[in-house]
Amino acid sequence: MAQAPANPAAAAAVEPTYADLATLSEAADLVIRVQIRRQTALKPERAPGLSAGFARLYIEAGTLALIAGRSGVGESIAYLVDVPLDARGKVPKLKNREMVLFADAVPGRPGEVQLVAPGAQLDFTPALESRLRPILTELYAAEVAPRITGISDALAVPGTLAGESETQIFLASADGSPVSLTILRRPGQTVQWGVSWGEIIDSSARPPAPETLRWYRLACALPAQLPSSANLARDPVARRLAAGDYAFVREALGPCERRITRGE
Repeated sequence: MAQAPANPAAAAAVEPTYADLATLSEAADLVIRVQIRRQTALKPERAPGLSAGFARLYIEAGTLALIAGRSGVGESIAYLVDVPLDARGKVPKLKNREMVLFADAVPGRPGEVQLVAPGAQLDFTPALESRLRPILTELYAAEVAPRITGISDALAVPGTLAGESETQIFLASADGSPVSLTILRRPGQTVQWGVSWGEIIDSSARPPAPETLRWYRLACALPAQLPSSANLARDPVARRLAAGDYAFVREALGPCERRITRGE
């Protein structure tokens, strides 16, 4: 069975962030709750790319629940996983432990799955499942917020009053769906900004709620700075305004923290 290259930092037993869970959930065709029945450590010559301090295990597990999936899964499954050795340098005993797997079916090999990333096996807890459910509900909804791939254009227009302006930033998406940011400044008022997920640019749009799929799409995909090539303004003042408003949005969104996954 194939396996993604091991990544010690990703495979370490740490609490996953929202971005980690969203990344794994989106990458996987199957999210499965299993109980491990048997483990077999592979010899080093059968574990190419294995990182130092890790063991590659062949796992046989019983399916407890298909939490989410685009295909079915049998009562038992097998897969490979790289796990860190314990403090004594021994392979940890996983038998009877319950896990959540983010995996794909292996074509032509019924009963086998492939983890989508080195950190795609997590200890099951009710708390983890409760965090996963909202993410999966959004990902499997009829209309899913598109993946953001970059910034197409940005333009700031100063108003007639001092301190008044409006900035529009148009985002590129994987499926071509229109997405735009609007930042409004009014004298004596708090800066307002929001996101329009469609053709109509809504000046009353609001920011996405933290730890939602729409927040994840922006916080984890937007570049750190507004690309100079995307800034359509020619006036230096307007260009600085657009860049500053973009920086304001990035700060308002907050960081895309990851502990067990990597960004695209």
